[in-house]
Order: sequence, then C-alpha cells, then structure tokens
Amino acid sequence: MKKISVSGTRREFLSSAVLMTAASFLPCKIDAQEVTEGDSGLEAKLAKDPMRPQFHLLPAANWMNDPNGPIYFNGRYHMFCQYNPHAAVWGDMSWYHSMSPDMIHWTHLPIAFTPTSNGPDAYGCFSGSAIAVGHRVYVVYTGTVESTPDKATIRDGENRIQESQCLAWSDDPRLIQWTKEPEPIVPLPPPGIKITGFRDPSAWKQGDWYYMTVGSGVANVGGCVLLYRSKDMKRWEYMHQVATGTWTGKHTSNPCDDGEMWECPELFALDGGHVLIYSTEGKVFWQSGKLDSETMLFHSAKTGLLDLGAFYAPKSQLDANGQRILWGWIPERRPEAEYKAAGWAGMMSLPRVLHLDQDCTLRMQILPALATLRSASPVLPENHGKGIEFTLQKASGEVLCTALRGAEAFDFVMQNSSDKSELLHVTYDPLKHAFLVDNKEIVLELGDVPQLHAYVDGSVIEVIMSQRAGYTKRFYYSQAMIPDIKVRVIGGTQITANAWKIDPISTNRLTTPS
Repeated sequence: MKKISVSGTRREFLSSAVLMTAASFLPCKIDAQEVTEGDSGLEAKLAKDPMRPQFHLLPAANWMNDPNGPIYFNGRYHMFCQYNPHAAVWGDMSWYHSMSPDMIHWTHLPIAFTPTSNGPDAYGCFSGSAIAVGHRVYVVYTGTVESTPDKATIRDGENRIQESQCLAWSDDPRLIQWTKEPEPIVPLPPPGIKITGFRDPSAWKQGDWYYMTVGSGVANVGGCVLLYRSKDMKRWEYMHQVATGTWTGKHTSNPCDDGEMWECPELFALDGGHVLIYSTEGKVFWQSGKLDSETMLFHSAKTGLLDLGAFYAPKSQLDANGQRILWGWIPERRPEAEYKAAGWAGMMSLPRVLHLDQDCTLRMQILPALATLRSASPVLPENHGKGIEFTLQKASGEVLCTALRGAEAFDFVMQNSSDKSELLHVTYDPLKHAFLVDNKEIVLELGDVPQLHAYVDGSVIEVIMSQRAGYTKRFYYSQAMIPDIKVRVIGGTQITANAWKIDPISTNRLTTPS
C-alpha cells in the first residue's frame, strides 16, 4: 500500500512515490540502527546534516507528524505533535512537547504523554487539540487499541485498529505534568452509521456548552465531521454531522485517499464568519461560511486549497493578540531508508496568520514576526525591473517578489547552484490572473496583487502566493555540503524583489536546547 495516511496522525503521507507493505502500518520495532533522542553521536550527526532546517520547528531527533494542541497558555506558546520517541520512522505514537515565547524560538520539553499499557491508547496516542479552562488545560485526543475487524474504525485493509476519543489534563503552569482520564470520553462512533474513520477531535467553548468535532466519513458517501457537546468536558453527547462531503467514487485501500474520510477537521470563528479546515485525498481543504448557532450546522459559502505541496494535517490556535495561527506538518518526500538513516523525519511549517476577506476568501501570510530573524544586511536590497537574479547562500533565506496589477507574465525560479537542478518554478499568467506551479493552478481574486513570499531552509521551500494559498516543496541533494540557491525572476515588468539571509534559531540545527 502507499504509505499515506494511516492516520489521524498520518502514518501515511511520506511520499507518493514510496510504496509500503501492510506491515509498515505496525508500530516500529527498535533495532540496532535506530537511535533515541539524547544520543550524543546522533546529536553530532544531526548538527552536521545540511538538509536539517535551521529555523523550522522539529524535535531534537526521530519522527514527527501532525501538529497537536498548539495553545497560548500562561504567557507561553506550547506546541505538541505526533512523535516516535525511538526512531525516525512512524510508530509508538506519543505527544512531543515544546515551548516558546514568540512562536519562533523553541525549547524542548519532556514528552507530554505516551501510550498506556492496557489503556484506551495502548496502540498509540493519536492527534487532538487543547483548550484552556481557567488554570487547567484539557487535551482531547484519539486513543487507539488493537481490536477485531468488527470493531475496527481504521479501514486500511487490515481493519484491526479501534479508535476512541480520550481526555487528559494538566494543572501545571508549564504543561509538563499530565493526568489521563482512564476511560474514553467517547468510546464508540455514533450507532447506525457505517463510518470510515473516527479520529482527530477538536474542542471549543461556545455559550454554556463545550463542543467537539471528530473527523469521520460514511462508506460510499463521503467524508464528514461529527459534532458532540458537553457541559464538563467529560460526558459527551452526539449531535449530528456538522459538515459533509462527497466521495470521489473510487475505492482505495485507505478512505482518506479517495475522499471517503476527512482527517484533522477544525471549525473555528474568524473575522465575522467561520472556517472549516480538513485533510483528505492527500490535500488540505478550507471552506468558509457560517456556523448556525441554533442548529449547529455549518453552511459553506466558498472553498479552496490551503497548500499545493508537502503540507498536511494542519492545526490552528489563537495567539496572545487573538490572531488565528495555522501550523502544518511538512512530511518527507524521500525513501524511508534515507530519513531513517538520517535520524530525523518531518518538520513543522512556519506559522501562518489567517484572515477572512469580506467576500469569504481565506487569506494567509507567514507570521510577520519572523522578520526578526533577517540578518542585518539584505541579500538583495529592494530591486526594481526585469531580469532579477541573486543567490541565497547555504540554502537559507527569505524572498519577497511583488508585481503590479496588470504586469506581464513572469517566472520565479529557484535552482541548486551545485548540480543546477531546478527546485521550484512558479509561472504567473496575466491572462488567467493565476499562478501555475507543478501543473497546479491558483487563480487569484480580481483585486489580488501578484506576489510570492518564499522561505528556504535546508531542504524545504515554503511559498505563499498572493496570500491565497501556499506551496511547500521538499528538495534533497547528494552533495555533502549545503548548496547555495540561485534565484531568478524571468520576464515581467514593474516587479519589486527583496531578499534576506535568515539567522538560525540555534547553533546546532537541533532547535533551542532545554
């Protein structure tokens, strides 16, 4: 099977080019080549790895996937994510934990929680969300156990993993100590529905009730979001499907690949409206509209893609100023043998600030505070004109390229200076008022200014196109030294470009030490 979503935590998604056996769905067994965090030899190896990012968040070592429960609490930002404490491959799903004063510089903290033997999460602690209630933070997450086909909720061909929704809480100001509710808060899916998955809860408070969405789907119908409510976060009642989708009609071994199941749904208020985000078919979709507070049904007005590339299972939070911040998982796009040998796999996207326009178009931009990482001297002082060309040394930097409305067609190209391979090619078509990248098209709104805002970091490029959609690209290279990246703007008129070197958030590529 394709290692793409096994999910609620995507044991899946690594590379559409990598074919995996069904056995790859099992928790990994630790062998002599697998290394653990804290291994001094591994730390030295990672510190020299040119592909390891310098300003993206990731654990000190090993495998990570979905962001879980990001929250601003007690004056600090906390990030959790799916994590394998033992190796750089999927397995033994636990919750990694880090803390930050600014969503840029991070400190590793002890693992928040791991599977409990004979508990409702004995097979793994899958994805979920966090909510603060006074001085306490609750986490709702999906617990998994090995079961029988008649009880299984993960439909992967083996049909042996049963999911339930679980609860943990912390009264610790640093969220280091956690207590798990011993029994699931939602042990079974709603009766009478032939579901295709049951995971990734997200909770919020509205009026006198706590509400919780759960990602799911109905066989031969399509993905959906289940809605629950509670007065105390512990006793939940099922309400209905708050949002539904349409199945592609093509069966795959994993229903997340064909739209028959939605993962990691999140429904939140934004700028006078509401936004629903969910992951399916290997992509992340958004819908904007209204959540009717009387019927608690979501009415969609507009939809689109969040990112066209290696970006999946995102999660959002509110920052200290009430802005909605989105984080996503950036998976590997190289064979498992390579990232397992490297000792790390996956990273967190840069934080993206979300807004809704008056016409219900979702907008996003990279957190402006990341400008504090720019080196004092720009790589390219503001440059106007045609035929712009410059170099980002050691695959690290930021580029902002803006054209006036009505500009001629132009191409934005990034190239590995060592082997001359093309890493990124974005074309602006003025006739369609659209960007084309990897044979995918993003049509801009009538008033949009053609703009590309790109970050390069070791082995990843993140581009935001006119605040309409992202494109995240992984790139790899065979040379031992980190390459310079040549950037060219070809054609076009009335284009302005700026570029900056980005300072690392640590001295050894391991992010800030604890």
